[in-house]
Amino acid sequence: MKEILFSGAGTALVTPMNQKGEILWDELERLIEFQIENSIDAIIACGTTGEAATMSAEEHLNTIDFIIQKVKGRVPVIAGTGSNDTHFCVELSLEAKKKGADGLLLVTPYYNKTSQKGLKESFSYIADQVKMPCILYNVPSRTGCNILPETYCELSKNPYITAVKEANGDISSVAKTISLCGENLTVYSGEDSQTLPIMALGGKGVISVFSNALPRQMHELTAAMEKEDLKTARKLNETYLDLMNGFFFDVNPIPIKEALFRMGKISGNFCRMPLVSMSEPGKTALCDLLKAHGLIPA
Repeated sequence: MKEILFSGAGTALVTPMNQKGEILWDELERLIEFQIENSIDAIIACGTTGEAATMSAEEHLNTIDFIIQKVKGRVPVIAGTGSNDTHFCVELSLEAKKKGADGLLLVTPYYNKTSQKGLKESFSYIADQVKMPCILYNVPSRTGCNILPETYCELSKNPYITAVKEANGDISSVAKTISLCGENLTVYSGEDSQTLPIMALGGKGVISVFSNALPRQMHELTAAMEKEDLKTARKLNETYLDLMNGFFFDVNPIPIKEALFRMGKISGNFCRMPLVSMSEPGKTALCDLLKAHGLIPA
């Protein structure tokens, strides 16, 4: 059985910024402490939610290094180092490894995309070069590229390809992947609202946007599923499903940054362009949800 980097809830951490797009390091540190104090099981640095796509290589690595240094080994830190350029991905990944990342999150190639054969060769090449635990990230709604269960089965034979963050929205496909790969591949939900069904199929947790705002609640949901306490997990899922969906009223991470701003966790709701703030009706709808859950004053 391969190493499992974490079980439970891992937060795809936002990167707080000011209006100029400069990273607010003090606020990032406070977010890290908020996560750990509220029982989060892992932190994912520089994923989609962290806006890594807008960072220079230097800034990307500085952010990964900062998070690793502030976490201080209290939970695993998984570095997002995926790219549509395989060789650049290897360079970035090796640097993240030097800085002490516990694992890597590797998104499928985007824009240029590739075939299933290309996915096998590219991910195998990266894993063999970096020689550390790799979580593949399948999010075809963003990349236009989907990893098929049979491809996972082949990739899972690589000792360094240990897991997948699955956000293809297809539960039947997830079931087939788990059936084909067994203990060779750990599956994490890449969509908060599918955490319960994916864990019911044998998944080990979630890489979450929702847990930026409510880390303890997502930890408790995944912990209940691990204990096979379906009653508790269902209650938590039903309680927070509207909020899980609300954090996707607009393109991620726009709504979760808006929510964290309204909750007083960050000083602004700023993303880097081309991402811009929510529409006023969107803000109103999100704030109504936050009020309903007691996260901001009514």
